Amino acid sequence: MSAKDLAAYVHDQLSSLPVRSRAMMGGYVFYCEDRIFGGIYEAGFLVKDVPAARAAMPDAEPTPPYRGGKLMLSCTLLDNREALCAMVEAMLPQLPPPKPKKKRTISQ
Repeated sequence: MSAKDLAAYVHDQLSSLPVRSRAMMGGYVFYCEDRIFGGIYEAGFLVKDVPAARAAMPDAEPTPPYRGGKLMLSCTLLDNREALCAMVEAMLPQLPPPKPKKKRTISQ
């Protein structure tokens, strides 16, 4: 399955949540309520390693998304829509808030 096809599948599975994604470096980064919770990398769909994700997927293998990257968890719930949505919702309070956007200055 291509990264684009996998992204479409993940979006479909999470369609009940306000999820969006952004293509980056051959993969995709997924956001919910402007918080990054996971992405599609060479190893597949990975989510941030937070307590809620570990509780929902105790058998998930920590995997680096790319060489030198911080370990993330391989998503084992991708085919279970309800469990996946519940996990993402439980992860949100454990994820860092979005960084404030820098204001653009107009030079004259």
